[in-house]
Amino acid sequence: MREKDLNGKELAKKIRNQLTSEITKFKEETQITPKLGIVYMGEDLSAAAYIRSKRKRCKKVGMETELFHFSATISLKNLRKELKILNEEESIHGIILELPLPPHIPFIEAVASVDPNKDVDGLHPANLGWLFAGNPFFIPNTPWAVMTLLKEYKIPLRGKEVVIVGRSLSVGKPLIPLMLAENATVTTCHTKTKDLKFHTSNADILVASAGRAKLITGDMIKEGAVVVDVGINVTDDGIVGDVDYEQAYPRASRITPVPGGVGPITVSMIIRNTLVASVIQAEAKGLNSKVVPIGHAHHSGYLK
Repeated sequence: MREKDLNGKELAKKIRNQLTSEITKFKEETQITPKLGIVYMGEDLSAAAYIRSKRKRCKKVGMETELFHFSATISLKNLRKELKILNEEESIHGIILELPLPPHIPFIEAVASVDPNKDVDGLHPANLGWLFAGNPFFIPNTPWAVMTLLKEYKIPLRGKEVVIVGRSLSVGKPLIPLMLAENATVTTCHTKTKDLKFHTSNADILVASAGRAKLITGDMIKEGAVVVDVGINVTDDGIVGDVDYEQAYPRASRITPVPGGVGPITVSMIIRNTLVASVIQAEAKGLNSKVVPIGHAHHSGYLK
């Protein structure tokens, strides 16, 4: 790590230590072990490697996981049937759909089939609706990782010009209400934006999440800006972000490296959301816990 780097690895380690303590306490109070169900379709090698990494990290903090692996040819109808089974399985507290989905499976229809009480990706239409209404239940993991990283390094957002490059449902769009809640002024751009440089060069805080390698060059960055690179792109030169790191580094006041920035924190957010789901589902059974997962509002969600 270099001097200006926002070190996601160190923050992720800190969060995992907190989660280990919280999960241990929850298990002692309720005799329930939080469990994450991972739904994976196809044979994508990168996704398989990411799943192994997630399961390893979950195990380290005392959380169980179970993999539900289906053929890439599974129909949406059959996927919904499988998700219904997981929704009703009491031992599964959180469910995530591993990306990429097969091309014939519409993402929003698939995620809408997950019980919103178990949607620990925070991407069910109901959870996104609560987020935009200003009363979030489950917060999407990568945007939450971005906000957690900025908070850890005490980077002020109030009154700042925040430019988000990317409009995905999993990153760009959920970041808007999270930034607005911190009283930032938010501009959203994308790869079709006319004169992208005009917008990015005005940003006090620039978040790149367009999914295009080195889209943001050094001359597109305001002197002294904070640069958060969410992109993960596999190239012949290895894994790189959406920002040309070497060009951006001299101009930025702080910057996230890729890898080692936002990515490591994202998995910690999945674990944290699964613990939140476990607490809420235990309460619905009358098993009260004093655990309030750090960084998350403790309320009853949809279960009444």
